[in-house]
Amino acid sequence: MQSLAAGLLSLVFLALFLGIWHLATLPKKEVAGANDEYAKLMGKGSKKSEGFPTLAQLGEAAVTQLKNPFYDRGANDKGIGIQLGWSLARVAAGYGLAILVAVPLGFLIGMSPILSRALNPFIQILKPISPLAWMPLALYTIKDSSISGVFVIFICSIWPMLINTAFGVASVRREWLNVARTLEVSPLRKAFAVILPAAAPTILTGMRISIGIAWLVIVAAEMLVGGTGIGYFVWNEWNNLNLTNVIFAILVIGVVGMILDFLIGRLQSAVSYVE
Repeated sequence: MQSLAAGLLSLVFLALFLGIWHLATLPKKEVAGANDEYAKLMGKGSKKSEGFPTLAQLGEAAVTQLKNPFYDRGANDKGIGIQLGWSLARVAAGYGLAILVAVPLGFLIGMSPILSRALNPFIQILKPISPLAWMPLALYTIKDSSISGVFVIFICSIWPMLINTAFGVASVRREWLNVARTLEVSPLRKAFAVILPAAAPTILTGMRISIGIAWLVIVAAEMLVGGTGIGYFVWNEWNNLNLTNVIFAILVIGVVGMILDFLIGRLQSAVSYVE
């Protein structure tokens, strides 16, 4: 019952938002029409948006982009599907590398108080650094914009996973560890049979935070390095003064981010338990 009420309330908010958008853009639609007629008379017809787009203009742009999302007409003219694919590939590569480093290292930190205290100053110094601050150093050393983007995703994804993994491992109930010790369970089996299931919800929480940060950062990184990606698509459309496509891309970014969060959230629910 609460889910139904929440869904209906969300629809009300959406309708209210769209209504305000429609009313706010009504006068500008007339101005845009007048500007288009003037441009045609001057022999300079243009499809670019004039001012904030209407809902109809945004819908038309969405249909145009989604009708053929994988076209490739050169460096600065690729479909939204290709650009989105490049961004997702970079996020997957950087995020996957972060998992491979953060989860095992987090296990070691969580199981060793001495190692935790030794590495904590380095973690606290590196964690607050903006991922984009690493971009100039990455471009200088790696000398490849695409791989530099992957490195930025790696460096921004590693900290939430590392910290949450270490916390989850360190927070495993002592009773369970004592039972494993009494049964003389090997360290490797204890890690996979006792510690990992107990710490899994906390580890997935870190992974869920990391995927949100990674998707946020890749858009900004692609605006800086250019070439391909949804971030570059937004910047390129802004340079073309096509505000309608910019807003459409922003909606795509939000929807993809929501889907990524949903997928990790479902995985987190699957490994969660009630004591």
